[in-house]
Amino acid sequence: MMSDGSHENEADCREVLAEVYLYLDLECDESRRGLIQQHLNECRPCLREFGIEQEVKALVARCCGGESAPLELRDRLRLRIEEIAAEPSFEAELRDRP
Repeated sequence: MMSDGSHENEADCREVLAEVYLYLDLECDESRRGLIQQHLNECRPCLREFGIEQEVKALVARCCGGESAPLELRDRLRLRIEEIAAEPSFEAELRDRP
């Protein structure tokens, strides 16, 4: 990734965004967290998307009173996020972002 926001490898972006909840929930190992953080630091479109995800997570935490989602629900959400990230329209949106 380039710091000016251009994308050399959109697969990296899809992978990072698919794992953003693992990152936010501290559910990935330290080496993976470091790679994700480095990508977010260098890729403005992903950082912007990450910011949106942080806000959604904070809103859910406020509304749910700190309750944890069942593991089955978290797994279904991760799968759906991966499916959305793999859709061609998502790739085009990433490509078209400033």
